[in-house]
Order: sequence, then structure tokens, then C-alpha cells
Amino acid sequence: MKKRPEAHGFEASQGAGGLTVLDPTGERTPAVREGAPRPAQLQGLDLALLDISKARGDIFLNRLDELFTQRGANVRRYSKPTFTKPAPADLRRQIAEECSAVVEALAD
Repeated sequence: MKKRPEAHGFEASQGAGGLTVLDPTGERTPAVREGAPRPAQLQGLDLALLDISKARGDIFLNRLDELFTQRGANVRRYSKPTFTKPAPADLRRQIAEECSAVVEALAD
């Protein structure tokens, strides 16, 4: 499969039989991001659990809620209206104002 650059930031690959596959990300080098620092302790921490509204995410978060609460965190629960879009700005702002850390659940 031969790769060739395409217009508009897409990268294309020419396969056997003339099939062209486009990669819409156009990333030549993946972005490198460092993880956020973890809190020194959970005792007394205001911790957000964000449910992205995928199937069974609430089951995972219920268990995390129990575990974090046992370790002294003050757990607050939040939900995105849909997993297909980023969390609304007002929800992100509310979490930032009310909590020091957040755990986001992904499940299926």
C-alpha cells in the first residue's frame, strides 16, 4: 500500500485494486500529552465522577463511588447529556468550581 499526501490535511493510502483509504486525522506525529498530577491524598478531596452516558458506565462509577468514599473522598456525580459530544461548557465549569479532581467513565 503506497501512502501519498492529500489536500485538506487528509492522508491517503492506495491499496490493491485501486482502493483509496483516507485518514481524516492527518497527524504525522501524534500529540504527546502528560497526564495531570494525581492528588496527594483522597481524604477530604472533592472528587467528580463524570458519566459520559455510555451503556454500563454507571455500573463502573457506582463501584468507584464506593471505593473513593471508603477512602475519604467527597464524591459528586455528574452526567453528560450524550457520549457523542464533548461535555457542555456549563457542566465543565460546574465541575471545575465544585471539585479538585475528576474521573471520567468509559464503558460498553
